[in-house]
Amino acid sequence: MHTSDRPTLCYVTAPLGMAEVMTCDLVNGLGSLMVSDLEELVSSVLRLRLPDNTKCSFPITVVIPFRSRYRGNYRDIIVKVVDQASRVSYVNPVSMEGNYGGQKGSYAEVRVYTLGVFAVVSCLRKESYTIPKKGLSLKLSIDSRICLDYLPGSFTSPVIAQAVVQPVESSLLSALKSNRDVYHAVLTTSPLLYLTHPSSQPPRRTLALTLPCPPNPDRRRPGEEGDPSHPRPTSAAPIQVTPLQYRIRCVCALRAVSASVKPSRELAKEQLVLLGWKEEQWNVLDNVSVRNLQNGLVSFELTEHFERCISQQDLQMAISSVEHMQRHSQKVRPSYLAAMVEEIEDSVRRVMVTIVLRRQRQDPHSVVVAALPSRDLSWELAKLQGQAYCGPPEPSGEIAMSEGDQLRLSFSGNITGTRADVVRSGRHTELCLTQCKCSCMRLLAIADRETVSPKTITFHHQRKSREYLTLAVVDPFGNYSSPHYKGLAVFHRVPRTQLVWMGNTAVLSPQHPLKEPVCKLSLTLPKVYSLSNLCVCVCDSDSLSDELLAWLCEELCEEEAALLLLALRVKRSAVQLARLRAPADSLPRQAFHVLGLWRRSLPSHAPKAPLLARCLARAGRPDLAKELLLREGGGGEG
Repeated sequence: MHTSDRPTLCYVTAPLGMAEVMTCDLVNGLGSLMVSDLEELVSSVLRLRLPDNTKCSFPITVVIPFRSRYRGNYRDIIVKVVDQASRVSYVNPVSMEGNYGGQKGSYAEVRVYTLGVFAVVSCLRKESYTIPKKGLSLKLSIDSRICLDYLPGSFTSPVIAQAVVQPVESSLLSALKSNRDVYHAVLTTSPLLYLTHPSSQPPRRTLALTLPCPPNPDRRRPGEEGDPSHPRPTSAAPIQVTPLQYRIRCVCALRAVSASVKPSRELAKEQLVLLGWKEEQWNVLDNVSVRNLQNGLVSFELTEHFERCISQQDLQMAISSVEHMQRHSQKVRPSYLAAMVEEIEDSVRRVMVTIVLRRQRQDPHSVVVAALPSRDLSWELAKLQGQAYCGPPEPSGEIAMSEGDQLRLSFSGNITGTRADVVRSGRHTELCLTQCKCSCMRLLAIADRETVSPKTITFHHQRKSREYLTLAVVDPFGNYSSPHYKGLAVFHRVPRTQLVWMGNTAVLSPQHPLKEPVCKLSLTLPKVYSLSNLCVCVCDSDSLSDELLAWLCEELCEEEAALLLLALRVKRSAVQLARLRAPADSLPRQAFHVLGLWRRSLPSHAPKAPLLARCLARAGRPDLAKELLLREGGGGEG
């Protein structure tokens, strides 16, 4: 069986003639272009190809290992394929668990009829259903709280529709409320519901919808003050607060309709408000009656159809309507509610990220640069510390990034960086062929180093977005007045929409120049002097060699070194100079530098070794004094 220290990229089962000539390359540089809105990359990106004029026998089976941290009803795992003609297709895996190479794990197995670039992505689950002429009442399997009721005669013939649900986390709503006082009145929100109907057959009758919109989680009795444990944020722009008896709940709904506001009988002091997408903007709707049901559900009927579809052959799914609902506790201007819905739609596509640069504890030149989700920052920093990576510098502030966005890293000052491993071009896989069944062979592709830009970090929410670099000094004689070399790591954010396909990487389009940097991190490197260069050359007659001084400095502790310097009557200026030129955490190097200066200050004919031995005995180390004389007499050998 084939063994390798590098990760397995994929397993391919193909006819014998194809497997012998098929190549597989790791092209993670294309990760930005392999995801679209609301998709997340969960595997490596690979390219399968055959030489020109090779006869192809399809289908072939491709098994790609992946790792998904977030599973649930709302998301699906699917394999995305971009063929040689740049056509995009999605293939549902035959299975997602298996045992390959003696290891059990998550593997997406698909049967394909084309070669190209493959990746496993996590996307919102799409639920398709058929609407007959007699109507349909459906509870979505994605979220059983969402109910769609089509009346008989809604369509003149059976049609196929599709629904997608995007949950909205309460933390997202809390973040929006903390940033804008005008949003503080909003209490809870519903998930986003995307509906797709055939553009050729708009619904002819009313569509009734039921969506979950949780009630106020922090309802207070009239006259009570706000909860002191959750103080309300303040800003320079004051807002007008209404009495508690005017608290209402708001439902922001459908990208397609108009609606009205009606009070609920059960909650007389609250209201449900419906917003919709109309004329390319969100508006408070006027003609839809919204009812409050039990268990935090709300329902309303759509009497008018507004199309917003794109072709079914396009990369993204056709969208005819989007449902979204909110509850809020006091009257808010319609323009503020509309703006908030837009921000919610945008926020579900973005993640707050913190840039971290950490260096190895034993080797400050080896660093890792990572883009980490801010909510996982403490956990990720603890893991880096467990791998012997530590600061400084301090992490950056929060930066909003979407899946597939890039961070371009450049260096300024007296420090530069290169990728830690050696990048090789050409074929980037090792192929191991094992006999399968019939006339097929199994192709095992082992990932090797790939050719990507050494200073680009692509952010993927469910994958490690990091780069290992080796720092180097540009000018070893620079920063002469500082004990450290200094520089800056400068980061520019490049949105995924500004990237274009070029070879095996995604590069910035020439039409979009780099904007201002989003982050700058200070870098320092210690000035390291080799022991052979710390001291000036001495005469050939001097038997107190650098090797003897280096050995002696390694044997002394801090207290003994201090006593030795007192016995040698070394000037304070020499000690201060040594502290500047040697690392603060390296006592042997500092002591070596001081002893070198002491040796230089003596006359060339002075017996240096016996004098140093006498001072060692005064400092309480007669054993080292005796061994020093023995080594000096033996030509440096112990």
